Amino acid sequence: MTSAKYDVLGIGNAIFDVLVQTDEGFLARHGMTKGGMALIDGARAAAIYRDMGPATEMSGGSGANTIVGLSSFGARAAFIGKVKNDQIGGLYIHDIRAAGVAYETKAAEAGPATGCSYILVTPDGERTMNTYLGAAQDLNPSDIDEAQIAASRIVYLEGYLWDPKNAKEAFVKAATIAHQAGRQVALTLSDSFCVDRYRDEFLDLMRKGTVDLVFANEAELHSLYQTSDFDGALQQLRSDAKLGVVTRSEKGCVVAAKDAITLAPAFPIQKLVDTTGAGDLFAAGFLFGLVRDASHEMCGRLGALAAAEVIQHIGARPQVSLKELAGQNGLTV
Repeated sequence: MTSAKYDVLGIGNAIFDVLVQTDEGFLARHGMTKGGMALIDGARAAAIYRDMGPATEMSGGSGANTIVGLSSFGARAAFIGKVKNDQIGGLYIHDIRAAGVAYETKAAEAGPATGCSYILVTPDGERTMNTYLGAAQDLNPSDIDEAQIAASRIVYLEGYLWDPKNAKEAFVKAATIAHQAGRQVALTLSDSFCVDRYRDEFLDLMRKGTVDLVFANEAELHSLYQTSDFDGALQQLRSDAKLGVVTRSEKGCVVAAKDAITLAPAFPIQKLVDTTGAGDLFAAGFLFGLVRDASHEMCGRLGALAAAEVIQHIGARPQVSLKELAGQNGLTV
């Protein structure tokens, strides 16, 4: 196996985030399920935006947030995701490249606008997302750069990308190329509603070995196995996946390997502001530890550190160097 040009390459929805702090009444007025992610059309996107009030706008997308986090740790990172050649698309490309991420996906000249996610953050820090996929859903197999995939130690897939048919095909193509090159493939389940839609397909990806590593939070794990029994679901995950990582908010995380279960604690925070990006940044820290051949416990601690940084401010991307933050907390690998 040749040495890798990139530590991690992410494939996901290239989405521009529009965040606003609001109250439960706003969610009720718009018929939103608190804490979830709903896919919306252009008309609903416009209606929500009109009613939102002053917002913070920045590049996002779950997989891209993870990849930007990896770059902040000092990893060599790349991303594949589709934007349109429009104003927001231009901002998106600038932001991800400015974060030190290799990004070469060709912008669409026609079709829907660059995707946007309208994120409502309630006073308890919980985030509720309404996502207009736009150009992101037009990612297709021809956007997968074979040489780039083969040169990446880990290929990381965002579960949200499993909604559009061509994006699914793009992912399976990438996973096949990665395995032929002796690389690893990771999947984040993204959202319990996403798992509800594609439970059997996600299980199939795990059982057939299309993915090697699975990230989930507690809600996603319970949804995957349709049980409220955490320990029972964890045992099923161990039998289905080569490696499973389950985050449990303030309880830390559980790393489920075939031969052992490892626990890592959550990182202390001063104030919870916005949970947007917590899982994305946890995955960044964990994957960074993994490509540096750290122990599973250390991987979990790095994930917890990155998640703690991002939930203490608005937005899903780190505001400080995660590499420096890890050093300050004795988590060097």
